[in-house]
Amino acid sequence: MTADLAARASARLAALAACSAPGPGVTRLPFTPAHRAALAELTAQMEAAGLSVRLDAAGTLIGSRDGPPGAPVLLLGSHQDSVRAGGAYDGIMGVVLPILALEVLGDAGVALPFAVEVLAFADEEGVRFPTALIGPRALAGTFDPAVLDMEDSDGLRLSDALRGFGLDADAIAGLARDPETVLGYVECHIEQGPVLEAAGEPLGVVTAICGIERHPVTLTGETGHAGTLPMEMRRDALVGAAALVTEVDRLARATPGLLGTIGTLDLAPGAVNAVPREVRTTVELRAPEDAVREAAGVALTAFAQETAAAQGLALDMTRSYHQPATPCDPALSDRLAAAVEAVTGGPAPRLASGATHDASAMADLCPVAMLFTRCAGGVSHRPEESASGADMALAVETLVAFLTAFAAAPAA
Repeated sequence: MTADLAARASARLAALAACSAPGPGVTRLPFTPAHRAALAELTAQMEAAGLSVRLDAAGTLIGSRDGPPGAPVLLLGSHQDSVRAGGAYDGIMGVVLPILALEVLGDAGVALPFAVEVLAFADEEGVRFPTALIGPRALAGTFDPAVLDMEDSDGLRLSDALRGFGLDADAIAGLARDPETVLGYVECHIEQGPVLEAAGEPLGVVTAICGIERHPVTLTGETGHAGTLPMEMRRDALVGAAALVTEVDRLARATPGLLGTIGTLDLAPGAVNAVPREVRTTVELRAPEDAVREAAGVALTAFAQETAAAQGLALDMTRSYHQPATPCDPALSDRLAAAVEAVTGGPAPRLASGATHDASAMADLCPVAMLFTRCAGGVSHRPEESASGADMALAVETLVAFLTAFAAAPAA
């Protein structure tokens, strides 16, 4: 069965990769012709698995397998959209593999004591509009109608894009699910990093989705001629920024679970023979534990203040954005780990996700768990993104084992 599943998964993802705007890799933005083509392909795959298919007002394609009357539902899925010139696996693999798992169960005549829905969310990446996670937030009851007025780069409002796609934007608020009717949400996704590959492991179970915070920083000193301003008289903003860059790296390496990045660096006047007067930069911090991340933000702010004072620089540093971490549900994750172990014959690695996923929004509705597959070189958001057919087949078998075991004791 493994070889057959590997071939089927690879072929279905190749078909979906063709649902793209022209250019390298996969570019599939929400509410576009490429999105429409992907919906048609996914609908065919869902119907082949015996699922009933509908599209909700937020653009989420839902493939449903009914359970007994009044039975709760277990949700599986991920997102169909991509970044520009992205890969063929990020998000969409987590829709295809659950469909295959239900197809396997259907072919074997396995009945489940609960309903199952496979969800293909429209917009997780946030590339077209300055918002994201519309579909899962709608289901969780956390959707903010104000985002409907946001515009894309062409000046088209989100509400108009939805209507142009045949959707009723006004109906999104009514999509919220009753938590009492939902057993949980399980998302399968490529790791988007190198940890599993380095460990020689095909699959892993996610412990938490990292929280994020961002700090824009401006350091201001004084410019002068590079050949005439003595070193001891300089107030070089870039020297202060360099100290902060080094400290971010040092602190992140010294703190388990912390990721620290300086992603932008702009300086003025920006001349080869002028001392930098001003540097604008950003500090981004991620960690699976909010206390770790927040402590790092406080420590780096204090470091920046001390550095600026010592070097005669003015400092403006604020926290402009923060997103709490999303712990995965321990019981659901343990069940998923047991399924991995049953399929692979070895212990399931546990690892945090540094990237945000649909599960982070679904956690406001129900318990969540995530299954990672390794990806070649840890590469993602690029045309070279790749997951092997063999690993995807193991993921399908894991989902089958998980669903089968969950059916035996869904409330355990």
